[in-house]
Amino acid sequence: MSAESTDFEAPITAVLEELAVLRGDPPTPERDGAIATLEMRLAAVRQEVFGALTPWQRVLVARHQERPSFLDYVDRLFAEFTELHGDRRFADDRAIVAGFAFHHGRAVALIGHQKGRDTKQKIMRNFGYARPEGYRKALRVMRTAEKFGRPIIAFVDTPAAYPGIESEERGVAEAIAFNLREMMMLAVPIVVMVAGEGGSGGALGIAVGDRILMQEFAIYSVIPPEGCAAILWRDSERKREAAAALKITAPDLLGLGVIDEIVPEPPGGAHADPAAAAALVDAALVRALADLDGIPAEERSALRYQKFRRIGEVGWTEDLVDSER
Repeated sequence: MSAESTDFEAPITAVLEELAVLRGDPPTPERDGAIATLEMRLAAVRQEVFGALTPWQRVLVARHQERPSFLDYVDRLFAEFTELHGDRRFADDRAIVAGFAFHHGRAVALIGHQKGRDTKQKIMRNFGYARPEGYRKALRVMRTAEKFGRPIIAFVDTPAAYPGIESEERGVAEAIAFNLREMMMLAVPIVVMVAGEGGSGGALGIAVGDRILMQEFAIYSVIPPEGCAAILWRDSERKREAAAALKITAPDLLGLGVIDEIVPEPPGGAHADPAAAAALVDAALVRALADLDGIPAEERSALRYQKFRRIGEVGWTEDLVDSER
């Protein structure tokens, strides 16, 4: 992580360093009492720091190198995951992982972006930038899920779709657009979890669903703040201003009706306590699937369509039209 991305976590780091020193000492009642006091202080500091993050700081948390990935959640929340490879046209894109598993005993289809943790993994996963074959693989798995009546759970965490020449040559825009249309018409329930970066069409290519959930410190945007600043002001250093203007945080998007629910994270973010973060994600998934099970397939598809048609509507446009008549 860069110095910039950890500046606001300095108070947390200081307490963690004190804890590390104490835990290295021989056990004594005084030492154990000091550790308990510091742990309570750590929880309070995390709550204070993360309770007042700016939009740009939320971007940094969403990009945190230790933030749980899709496969981390698969390991913690699902059983017997079987990954499927390839789009049956060109190749297997490792930036998108897709397959089938069991969630609390129920068979489900899983799809998610995977960025990689270390340098070797990041290169293999193309840093989470999916190519067209990744979106076609995802759709192949979704269609299989529909055939066998399995709900679909998608985890979104990507800066964007891969913009390279070979990606464009193989039709990345068409692949994403095709997924948007096909996902809109799938008969099975679809739950989407924005778990890190929800970047542009790269995110939306697997994010058309009946329930759009978003972790507390994730982001979801039409463009990264740096790109927005470079286009609008010809200055990528105005990224903080762009992050605020884009309304990319979970509270902003809930207010705009883009997402349906904010999934809380542990104090300090999901990377501070991955097990607790996974438990909170699991509870949200259980609720969403239970809600969707009670809706007939035809009605669910109609509601999904209406949901996405409404995104972007603002009341003042109707008032403006009425005032001009």
